[in-house]
Amino acid sequence: MIRYHKASSRGQTTIDWLDSRHTFSFGEWHDPDQMGFRALRVINDDKVRAASGFGTHGHRDMEIITWVLEGVLQHKDSLGNGDAIRPGDVQRMSAGTGIRHSEWNPSSTDAVHLLQMWIEPDQEGGPPAWEQKHVPAGERRGRWRRIVDGEGRDGALKMRADASLSTTLLAPGQEVVYETEPGRGLWLHVARGDVTANGTRLASGDALELEDEPRLVVKADADSELMLFDLA
Repeated sequence: MIRYHKASSRGQTTIDWLDSRHTFSFGEWHDPDQMGFRALRVINDDKVRAASGFGTHGHRDMEIITWVLEGVLQHKDSLGNGDAIRPGDVQRMSAGTGIRHSEWNPSSTDAVHLLQMWIEPDQEGGPPAWEQKHVPAGERRGRWRRIVDGEGRDGALKMRADASLSTTLLAPGQEVVYETEPGRGLWLHVARGDVTANGTRLASGDALELEDEPRLVVKADADSELMLFDLA
């Protein structure tokens, strides 16, 4: 089964410093038909104005992944971590029993464009944790690169869920294939670009949900950046 999700169907939060698009129900936007996919609960596509950001706030019992597409995001948390997140950097927080953090755009002139993604953990509780690493563009061009994974395979950051997140950068005409293990579901999100995936045309912000599909074949029609979730 393949289900196409158009970018324009996403929810939206627009305030003076933030333009956010919600793939699944989030905040004041609620759609009972868009409550998540398997353990994947949030994909927020955020654009934060210069010298603005999310003040200190708390989370618990969630695996939170941040991926910056353009600009710089400054992270600080209650564990004492503080680091800048730039394109190619992946950050994973296991909220566990509770963590507080802030996310700020330190630029005085440029917006920051990021994806924040939440995955429900296999078990509640546990100590909060944080990790960040850089994944060079060369490791992502023309192939799937696993960046967060429940087992930490291929040097990915390790999360507390039976899931993985992979990404790729594709030039026009390039094709990538992903073989699906039986019983697992895939969610493909087009961060930017234009692709054809299993016969369906997708543009920036579009998504494809796949159940009981043995493989995913994606061909780029323009320069593209993709995120692929593999979920139990």
